[in-house]
Amino acid sequence: MKWLDKVAEASSRKVAQRSSRRGLLKGLGGLLVGSAAFPLLPVARAAEGEKLGAPVDPGDPMQCEYWRYCAIDGFLCSCCGGTQNTCPPGTEMSPITWIGTCRNPADGRNYIISYNDCCGKTSCGNCLCTRNESDRPIYRPDKANDINWCLGTKSATYNCSTAIVVGVALDK
Repeated sequence: MKWLDKVAEASSRKVAQRSSRRGLLKGLGGLLVGSAAFPLLPVARAAEGEKLGAPVDPGDPMQCEYWRYCAIDGFLCSCCGGTQNTCPPGTEMSPITWIGTCRNPADGRNYIISYNDCCGKTSCGNCLCTRNESDRPIYRPDKANDINWCLGTKSATYNCSTAIVVGVALDK
């Protein structure tokens, strides 16, 4: 055991010769400041989505009366294996979209909604929804919902439509 005491004493003396009390205090201070700043780091907090600007999303996305569908015309992807934001497996989202502005009943604010068609498979045939609130004639194609928007994909075959919140609409 005497040899262990000598090794410990020798290593302690070497550390003491190469370091100082100020260095130790500096390290402890850095550790304290670093640990206090740790909660300030940017971290995705899904539970705090409403506080971060994401709208409260009331309603059933599988129903035509869902607030995001105020200008939709087609089959709902949420009934076809996808969600209101994503396409069903085996389809691709068209990069060409039409937009609408829908009022969220939970907070009374208007949101810009991008309606993207999902393409590549035949129409799913579930949950047909035709709501034409604020629909414009075809001479304004970016505001019309009666066009096959699958022309920007590999296949022009329409499957269903999504409704993605782009942002808050500005008040007039």
